[in-house]
Amino acid sequence: MLIKYTTRQEEGTNLLRIIAARDFNGVLKGTLGGLVESEANLTHLGTAWVYGDAKVYDNAKVYGDAQVSGNAWVFGNAQVFGDAWVFGDAQVFGKALVHGDALVFGTARVCGNALVSGTARVCGNALVYGTAWVYGDAKVCGNARVSGDAAITPKVLTGFPFTVTFTDDHIRAGCQFHTIEAWCARGAAMIKAEGHPTVTAKAWHSIIMAVSAEHQKDVEQGKLYAK
Repeated sequence: MLIKYTTRQEEGTNLLRIIAARDFNGVLKGTLGGLVESEANLTHLGTAWVYGDAKVYDNAKVYGDAQVSGNAWVFGNAQVFGDAWVFGDAQVFGKALVHGDALVFGTARVCGNALVSGTARVCGNALVYGTAWVYGDAKVCGNARVSGDAAITPKVLTGFPFTVTFTDDHIRAGCQFHTIEAWCARGAAMIKAEGHPTVTAKAWHSIIMAVSAEHQKDVEQGKLYAK
């Protein structure tokens, strides 16, 4: 196997500074990378790399074409792989998995048995933990907290005079934001209250609930996969 990097002891720590042993993916031979505890943390295969003062330690693994940069930390039994990127002051730890084209940045934390995949974004001061799964093109930002068996990926339906957004538990249509149960029971009346004819409201309500049912199937599959 062609080695991708060598290491040297980082003074004052029990970590190793990586040094590129060859040119790859814009990284030039001799370039100093981030810190690892051992070569088990960063594969020599693919273009995966740890930059700057980022740290990968314990039993954590970075592989594929993933990147960890800035002051980010990946530790515990966490894994970052695929084309995922963890940067800024973000932390991924526990048994969390970040993969696909997912981004975790800012001061966000992903931990426990959480999974972030697809083109999902976890940023700001967000916390994703437990067995939560954030996938698709979902965004969890600000001070958001996602935990338990939540599976976050919004679906957007257009073609009406208003945009309909579906999440795990709620539906927003225009100014109306309610639980799925509430929409099922009173959705047609809600649409009518926005000034639309009864027949039209009932027809649109049927379409919205059909899409919601399909979305819930995707959500349940996501929860099973996350476990």
